[in-house]
Amino acid sequence: MTELINQKIHTYRAKIDEIVKDLHELTIKIKHDELAKTVSDLRNRIHEPFMFVIVGEVKAGKSSFINALLDAGKEITKAAPQPMTDTIQQIVYGEEEEIITINDYLKKILQPVDILKEIAIVDTPGTNTIVAHHQEITESFIPASDLIVFVFEAKNPYRQSAWDFFDFIHSEWRKKIVFILQQKDLMPAEDLEINRNGLKEFAEKKGMQGPKIFAVSAKDEIDGKKEESGFIEVREFIQQNITGGKAPILKMQNNVATSINISDRIANGLADRKKQWEADTLFRTDITETLEHQEKKSYNQVDLLVENLVAGYERITRARTSELVSGLSFFSLLRRSFSSIFSRKSGAKEWLEGLAANMEKDLQTELSQKLNNGVADLADSIQQMAKLIDLKIRNSETILKNDHDVFSDIAEKRSNVLHELRSTFSEFLNNSDNFTDEALFPDKSTLSPNLATGSGMAVIGVILMAVTNGMVFDITGGVLTTIGLLFAGVSTRVKKRKIINGFKAEIEKGRQRIQSEITEKLKTYITTLKKRINANFDKFDDLLVKEEEQIVVLGEEHAAIVTRLGDLEKELA
Repeated sequence: MTELINQKIHTYRAKIDEIVKDLHELTIKIKHDELAKTVSDLRNRIHEPFMFVIVGEVKAGKSSFINALLDAGKEITKAAPQPMTDTIQQIVYGEEEEIITINDYLKKILQPVDILKEIAIVDTPGTNTIVAHHQEITESFIPASDLIVFVFEAKNPYRQSAWDFFDFIHSEWRKKIVFILQQKDLMPAEDLEINRNGLKEFAEKKGMQGPKIFAVSAKDEIDGKKEESGFIEVREFIQQNITGGKAPILKMQNNVATSINISDRIANGLADRKKQWEADTLFRTDITETLEHQEKKSYNQVDLLVENLVAGYERITRARTSELVSGLSFFSLLRRSFSSIFSRKSGAKEWLEGLAANMEKDLQTELSQKLNNGVADLADSIQQMAKLIDLKIRNSETILKNDHDVFSDIAEKRSNVLHELRSTFSEFLNNSDNFTDEALFPDKSTLSPNLATGSGMAVIGVILMAVTNGMVFDITGGVLTTIGLLFAGVSTRVKKRKIINGFKAEIEKGRQRIQSEITEKLKTYITTLKKRINANFDKFDDLLVKEEEQIVVLGEEHAAIVTRLGDLEKELA
């Protein structure tokens, strides 16, 4: 039967060792040095004896308690009125006495004491020690401990630093704890009972159910007053709950519990990391949708603007066409030919030149006005969109803080990327070069030298107006140049149909150019601007892609560990 039990224990140890190994690899992958060290220490101690960690304030009597408990007939840990324990002392079994200095803050004491074959004791500095490293190292032992023995002075179990440390042990690591009221020989029995009840109430308020409290006197135990010292009850508890064959299972249960605790911390961290990724993805989707909405809105504005321009163009050219047809009638030409005998201004050629000049004036006046108004509205819409995106970037939700328990490095990386995004986008908005494009405006000489100065957002309307006004001049000027050639050399023998058809053909070409060229250039500008705005998010997009991949990989590995821990926890129950 004993071999059967031992075989099961070996199987359980192998399982927990494998799980903790995988958990350690996971902590390395998430780049959390503290958790990685904690799990590494846990794994190293799986095969060690059941470990008691003795904690409490300086002068609470911890060292005396250990000496009395081990009952070795000698002082294993030094006890004195002033604080003596300036290092952590790990007391383990050894065939011969030996003290091994691990570092400035940790010693290993080997003693040939039988009870140390089944348990190891860690004697720690006081929780109120003034040496910072002591508490750091003490805390590094807590996760790997199997039982915490919290020693209080019997006369004052209410010191704040001790209970602050209790909160760390109980809430952070949910460790098994027993309380020792040491030095009970220094106070009356009725006062001791009051403090025992006070300690019980205090522990219960902290969330402990049925706290185990022992009142002892190390002095009485060492002086041979065994019945009065209180150590009989302490040893019975240890024998019944630990050394009486339960220690291996209890130790593995503690190892599983500690692993689950670490796993829960990672799970909470992964949940926060996923929430941050989801929030960032929604933020990025919102930016994309804002840009796409603005692109469609701007396209519609361009279509309406061009439609308005074409309507004005057609109204003016239709009136001039009607005037041309009427003026080219036989009697009108005859009258002008007759009048030209007396005045050069009354001839057909001069009339046609006047018609062309008036049409040019009307087109330039009306189309320029319409363009200026339409482009101003378009520029204002783009400016409002860019400002809105800038505001969205500045107000993006941060869930994963830089001081995050598990993923502070990822949080910091994201913070840096977002900070750079805010900075670069602000610079983008203020740099006018980002709102001009040589492919769109190759002939810079047509622009005023000071046209594109100032902030980028302020220059959009100015640039667009300058360019589109130039386009109106180019289109109408080109039309009128061709019409001018058509009208050249007109006489009474002019071919009416040829002139009218040629005039109409050039008018149609002008209409098509207004419709196609202005639409193409404005929409190309809008699309180019959208791409340039999007380019500011390249690093942020890369971060989102990598985060998604990491969250999936880490989540799958963590889920597998959780399942195995749960199964082993049930087996050990």
